[in-house]
Amino acid sequence: MNPTIRYPAPLLPGGVIAVTAPSSGIRPEHICLFEQAAEHAQELGFIVQEGAVLRSQVKLALAPAAERAAELQAFLLDDAVDAVMPPWGGEFLMEILPLMDWERLRKAPPKWMIGYSDTSTFLFAYTLITGCATAHGTNFVDLRTRPLDDVTARWMDVVGTAAGGTVTQTSSAMHQSAWDLSKPGFILDTPTRWRTIAPSGDSGDDPAISFGGRLIGGCLETLTTLIGTPYAPVSPFIRDYCGEEGTVWFLESSQRNAGDIHRQLWQMRECGWFQNCRGLLYGRPAGYAPAQDFELADSLAQFAVELGIPVVYNTDIGHVPPQLTLVNGALVAITAGGGSGTVSMSFR
Repeated sequence: MNPTIRYPAPLLPGGVIAVTAPSSGIRPEHICLFEQAAEHAQELGFIVQEGAVLRSQVKLALAPAAERAAELQAFLLDDAVDAVMPPWGGEFLMEILPLMDWERLRKAPPKWMIGYSDTSTFLFAYTLITGCATAHGTNFVDLRTRPLDDVTARWMDVVGTAAGGTVTQTSSAMHQSAWDLSKPGFILDTPTRWRTIAPSGDSGDDPAISFGGRLIGGCLETLTTLIGTPYAPVSPFIRDYCGEEGTVWFLESSQRNAGDIHRQLWQMRECGWFQNCRGLLYGRPAGYAPAQDFELADSLAQFAVELGIPVVYNTDIGHVPPQLTLVNGALVAITAGGGSGTVSMSFR
C-alpha cells in the first residue's frame, strides 16, 4: 500500500510561529522590517518565537550551517511550536540539508513550514523525503504589510485547513512592479494577467485550460541545485505518492534570463522530474530578461508541446507579490483562461 501525504494540524490564532533563518539572517538595517512583521502577526493572534541568532548575517548566511540546521530542527521537533516561518530566503540553504536528522523528522508529527525563495529548497526536500506537506507562500517579513492584500492574506486560510479539507484561491487583480523596502508594504500597481498555453502550443487569447494532480515545486534555481543529490528523490515521490493523479509542478525564478530558465527546465526534464506531469504553473519571473530574441514564453511553449501538457505562466507565485500559498503534496485542480485562474487544493 502506497504511503499518503501527512498534513500538519491547522495553524490557528493562538498558535506559536517560530521565526528562524535556515538561509539568510536579518541585517541591522532590516530589523525594523522583522519587528513590524512580528507586531502584525501578533495582531492577527499568533505568538511569535524568535530564533536565537536571527538578527545576524555574515557572508550571505545567518550563521554556520550546523547552527542553522540545529535551530530549524529543534523548532520542527518542538511540540510547543505550531509552525516555522523564515524571515525570507537567501542563498545557501542547501548547506543544512546533510545536517538534518531526516529519520527523526519523518517520524515526528508534521507542522507547517511556510516561505518561498531559498526556503523552498527545504520545503521541497522535506516533503519529498518525509511525505509531510509544506506551504510555499509568504515569508514572515512580508507580513509587515498592513493590511494584507486579498491573495496574500489567504495564507492563513490555507494553513488553517485540516487534513481532508479543501481550499480555493483565485488570481490577483494587481501585482507589484518593483520592490521598495522603504515603503510600508506591497505596492500593487500593475494589472495581473495569467497567460495560458495549450498542450498544442496554442497561446492565442489565453485559451481556457484545466488540469490537476499532486502539487510540487518551488524556486527553479534553488531546486535544480539539488539534482543528483539525496535531497531530491523526485522519482520515488512520483511513484509512491502521485499514482494515477500525476503531478502538477509550480515554479518561479529570480535573476534568471530566458536562456537560463530554458536550460534548467531541460535539465529537470532529462532527469525525469516531469514524469507523469499533468501541467505546469510558472510564476512572474523577477529580475528577468530575454536571451536575445528568446523569451520565457518561447521556452514554456516548447515544453508544453514536448511534454504534452498545459502551462499557465505569469501566475501569482514567488518573488513578484502577491502570491498564492501552494501546498507541496496537496491534490490540486487548476482552471485558467482569459487572463485569470483558480487553484483548488484538497488535503488528502
